[in-house]
Amino acid sequence: MEEELVLSQTEDQVLTLTLNRPKVMNSFNFAMLHALKAAVDKARFDPEVRVIIITGAGDRAFCAGADLKERATLTPVQVKEFIYTIRNLFTDIENLPKPVIAAVNGIALGGGTELALGCDIRLAAETAAMGLTETTLAIIPGAGGTQRLPRLIGKGKAKELIFTGKRVDAQEALDLGMVNKVVPGDSLLDAAKEMAAAIRKNGPIAVTQAKYAINQGMETDLSTGLAIESNAYWITIPTKDRLEGLAAFREKRKPVYKGE
Repeated sequence: MEEELVLSQTEDQVLTLTLNRPKVMNSFNFAMLHALKAAVDKARFDPEVRVIIITGAGDRAFCAGADLKERATLTPVQVKEFIYTIRNLFTDIENLPKPVIAAVNGIALGGGTELALGCDIRLAAETAAMGLTETTLAIIPGAGGTQRLPRLIGKGKAKELIFTGKRVDAQEALDLGMVNKVVPGDSLLDAAKEMAAAIRKNGPIAVTQAKYAINQGMETDLSTGLAIESNAYWITIPTKDRLEGLAAFREKRKPVYKGE
């Protein structure tokens, strides 16, 4: 029986997607790209999924980027297809109407770091290492790395890391702002689930609109960003969840949000 390339598990409205090619450090071939895309597309419209966690199988690697053995067999046109597919997939992940947490459990190089950058929040194991190492292979980051990394850590530092192909350990990644938090490897998934639970208990429509306002507003000027925020807020006003939040506060109980 063929092994699943992306494992899916849903618990308490949190979907955990695990890249499952540990023998090759969870590197992306075409098949795993398509498997992850299928899982992401399914989660997008699943009302039972409020938060997504993406991690890698095993304790060595989150994702080592593209499968270079497969890459060596591809024609130039096929390489273009691969880059087009992976770039659009990571953009789809970034634009999901649900928060996505990357649990970086080990090596995350090239496309592995780019996958993490496409997520909303990044938690890293103490043993993690990250880097956009493509220039060491005479190519450049092609799945959003040249755009998302400077937006996250600044242009100058991003240029340094990309031009040199330098790898950074978990602590340096935290210092640079590439990750939100570093935890011991054996508690990484628990930490990700704890953060997911803290998000899941809040109003899902509000969380979706907050993500939209931040993502879209950061790409424009302040005045336009404030207008985006205003419109996102208006969407929350007629919801049943907003009334439930007020009722729960008045009745001194925890709210039960249904995404309505």
